[in-house]
Amino acid sequence: MESFSLILAIVVVTALAFDFTNGFHDTANAMATTISTGALKPKVAVAMSAVLNLVGAFLSVEVANTISKGLVDESGIRPEVIFAALVGAILWNLLTWLVGLPSSSSHALMGGLIGATVASAGIGAVHGDVLVTKVLIPAIAAPLVAGIAAMFATRLTYRLGRKTEANASAKGYRAGQIASAGLVSLAHGTNDAQKTMGIITLALVAGGAVAPDSDPPLWVILSAGAAIAMGTYLGGWRIIRTMGKGLTDLQPQQGFAAQTSAATVILASSHLGFSLSTTHSVSGSVMGAGLGRKGGVVRWSTATRMFVAWGLTLPAAALVAALAEWVCGFGDLGTALVAVFLIASSAAIWKISRREVVDHTNVNDHDGADQEPAGVVTAAMAAVTPPPAGAVTENLSATIPAPAPTDPTTPTAPPAATAV
Repeated sequence: MESFSLILAIVVVTALAFDFTNGFHDTANAMATTISTGALKPKVAVAMSAVLNLVGAFLSVEVANTISKGLVDESGIRPEVIFAALVGAILWNLLTWLVGLPSSSSHALMGGLIGATVASAGIGAVHGDVLVTKVLIPAIAAPLVAGIAAMFATRLTYRLGRKTEANASAKGYRAGQIASAGLVSLAHGTNDAQKTMGIITLALVAGGAVAPDSDPPLWVILSAGAAIAMGTYLGGWRIIRTMGKGLTDLQPQQGFAAQTSAATVILASSHLGFSLSTTHSVSGSVMGAGLGRKGGVVRWSTATRMFVAWGLTLPAAALVAALAEWVCGFGDLGTALVAVFLIASSAAIWKISRREVVDHTNVNDHDGADQEPAGVVTAAMAAVTPPPAGAVTENLSATIPAPAPTDPTTPTAPPAATAV
């Protein structure tokens, strides 16, 4: 068994706390569309996702090795650096959860690790080639690939089911959604749980508890999988509402297409060891599915706020982590101050969140996002899209005025005489 110092134990506990926030922050990735279309009840959905996240944590360690061995130089990292990185990641996760924005927990962790490492050992301790090829490029490519795939998959599903009775088709796709949501949950555990495994393994190497280039120990895999599963079960209801109702209004066919496309991208990236953002992948696929249906609406103001959050995630988490590392540099007192700050900030964010509670009872309530204008892009696409069958008849009947009602008390003029 590894020998633990106090600071190493603090780092491990903080890493599991981050994994817990990752779970409830990213539940929406797997279950938002399933919940919004009514395929599963909210509590059943998050319970299913939690179990599959735990199973997925045991399927691979490729992403964990990218974090623990590839991104930064192990030899220049102290446990305090890992602690500071986790502080930046946790606070960003909580802030974006509070406002209901589906940002990337993965990039928050990457940004925190980069910021703390640069503050401690300089920019040379960060492996730029790994950062570009396995973090930044996937961050841009994943939502695009998943979105394009979901758009074409949505069009295909509607084309294949155009002769099928609507209720039967929706019922079948709801069943397909349950299967595809399970696949996304499994993929999420395979990708995201490994990031915490990697960060704990890096801390163990930095603290001298395990040898360099070691794979994550079994207890690390088990604890990381359990932490993300518990966080998932709590349900990140605020982000689920945004993903399921705030970006677009999904039908079962779209939900199935979006989840299947996202799961394919995530599993392929996990196999290649890419530290992919599941949030980026699922968000891209949801928007693609929204554009893939005739008359579908993507709320671009919500999407724009989400894109801004994505762009800020790495630098914001890096800045907070760098400041935390600077304070930790004052010794045990500095580390204690950072720990107190983290706990106090987390408690304050939770207290603010209680002012407007979002949970499984009201997650599908509309909060005004559905009244938002579609935006220029969606309006332009709708203008050149032929209306569905029956819409023309309905529109014509709506524009033809009905005969004016007659008042029985009003005398009517006698008919004109007919010439003989």
